[in-house]
Amino acid sequence: MNDQAGFAARPEPLNDPDLPRLLPFTKMHGAGNDYVYVEEFDAPIARPAPLAVAISDRHFGVGGDGLILMGRPSDPATADFRMRMFNADGSEGEMCGNATRCVGKYLYEKGFAKTDEFRLETLGGIRILKLAVENGSVTSVRVNMGPPRLKPAEIPMNAEGDDFINREFTVEGVTYRGTGVSMGNPHIVVPLQGIAELDLPRMGPAFEHHALFPRRVNTEFIEVVSRTHIRMRVWERGSGETLACGTGACATLVACALNNWTDRKAVVELRGGKLEIEWAEDGNVYMSGGAEFVFSGQYLTRERNLFFPANI
Repeated sequence: MNDQAGFAARPEPLNDPDLPRLLPFTKMHGAGNDYVYVEEFDAPIARPAPLAVAISDRHFGVGGDGLILMGRPSDPATADFRMRMFNADGSEGEMCGNATRCVGKYLYEKGFAKTDEFRLETLGGIRILKLAVENGSVTSVRVNMGPPRLKPAEIPMNAEGDDFINREFTVEGVTYRGTGVSMGNPHIVVPLQGIAELDLPRMGPAFEHHALFPRRVNTEFIEVVSRTHIRMRVWERGSGETLACGTGACATLVACALNNWTDRKAVVELRGGKLEIEWAEDGNVYMSGGAEFVFSGQYLTRERNLFFPANI
C-alpha cells in the first residue's frame, strides 16, 4: 500500500500581482514572539491574509508567528500610526502586545516617529507607546494596553454573568478553572501545575476552538511562583504555541490579581523572556519589555527560477 500519510505538500506560490515582485520586510521579535514586519505607508496591502500564510511559513517563507503591517492611521486626530496583525494562518487579530513594542522600535529607529511617545491604532483600540531611548536606539518600550474587559459578552465568551473569574469549564472531558479577560483580544487564563511538561500541541487546539469562545481564544497556562512572579506558556489562536504573548501576559497578571494570587505588578516569565506587567490604579494595564531586530530582506512574492536566483 502506498501510504502518503504524514507527507505535506509544498504550499502553492503566492503569485499576487498587486504585490511588488520583491517585497521589503524586517524580521523582529519581542521575547521570542517573532513576526515579519512590512511597511504599507505608500501602498496598502490589498490581500494580507495569503501573504501572512506564505511569508510566515518557517520552511518555505521567511518564518514567524505572523505578519505585521505598519501604515498611516485611519484618523490622524486619534493616532499617529496604524498596526495590523495577521496570524500565521492568515486570520486577523485585534492586538499583539509584543508586536506593539517592535513597531515602536521600528518606527522610531527608521525615522517615522519623531518623538519617544506616540499613539498606535490597532483593531483592539489605540495604544500609547513610551520609548526608552539611548544613543538613538530604543532599549525598551512601555505600552499602555488600556483597561481589561471582564464581561463575557465583551471578551467574547458564551457564558452568563458579569464576569468569568476562576470558573469551571470542561475541555475534552477534563475540568479546568479559568479566568476570562480581553486585552482587546480574547484570553482564558488557566492555572496548572507542571506547565513545562504540558503537551500544548495536543491540548491547545481544543481550548482555542472550545464552544465557550465564539471568536476562538488565546489560552495562557500559568504557574504562580510568588506574589511578583508568574510563569506562563501560551497557545495563540491562529499561530499555535509561541514563545511569548504580550496581551496574554497582561491578561495573566489581571487574572492573578483578580484572584488575589499576586500583586497588581509582577514579572511574567515566558519561554522567550520576561515582561513586566502592571495593572495600575488608573485602571490601565502597562506592559514593559524589549524588542529586537533580527534581519531585513526582500521577499520574492512570485514564482522564480530556483537554480538561478539572480534571474529574479
